[in-house]
Amino acid sequence: MRELQARSDNDALRQRPQQRREISRMQDQDRRNQGALPSGTGERGDRDRDGDGRRNHDLTRLDRDQQQRRIREERHRAEEYRRGEDQRHRLAQQRGRELERQRRHAQHRYQQDYARRLHAQQDRWQSRGYDHQRDPYYYTPASYRYGWGGAYYQTNRYGADLLRQAVNYGYNEGFEAGRADRQDGWSFSVDTPYAYQDANYGYYGYYLGQDTYNHYFREGFRRGYEDGYYSRYRYGTASNGSHVMLAAVLGTILGLSLLDN
Repeated sequence: MRELQARSDNDALRQRPQQRREISRMQDQDRRNQGALPSGTGERGDRDRDGDGRRNHDLTRLDRDQQQRRIREERHRAEEYRRGEDQRHRLAQQRGRELERQRRHAQHRYQQDYARRLHAQQDRWQSRGYDHQRDPYYYTPASYRYGWGGAYYQTNRYGADLLRQAVNYGYNEGFEAGRADRQDGWSFSVDTPYAYQDANYGYYGYYLGQDTYNHYFREGFRRGYEDGYYSRYRYGTASNGSHVMLAAVLGTILGLSLLDN
């Protein structure tokens, strides 16, 4: 076991230079989640640049009617997400009782921590004002294409950033859940942890449909759970107490491609 862990640590150190950009993105996202504005409304340098480095003003800006339609759709989606909060809370309580009966103490502690962080995140989001007019997501045209479930979709750089976040957050949560099951001596069971069933950490109802965010969160979670359960880093690496998906694996999962403009 010591040899396996040492090899995993060495692999993580070798991969770390490749992950600096992704780690920085996750850390920036965490700060945004705790700050006054959502993802995509950060410093001017971020607002002015498209995901591939081109200036936003070089691209066609959505007209006001398109922008307002997008805002209306997003508000409706956010309301739908918030209406499901009670149901998600009941599911967390139910799963917690099951874990207590099964004496899965490590998994129970992890679930409590996940639920606490999820609740705090939602409270931070709901307690602050949100000005759709200031968010460039709503007037920035699509620049990326991605597909899942037999269909293809388009999004702009802000939606693409949220897709990346979903996979990375899922990987980190999956790693912790897998490690907890290993500590409890529980059999490999990736789809039973509450975090997998919820799959909403980092989501507020904006930029992407909830089913889309859930799908990519779970894609990351499955790989993180496997790495955590077997105490290795096959799909990701470690940084400052967190676990980050390898850039190559992340790219394969998302399959993002730039649209021809």
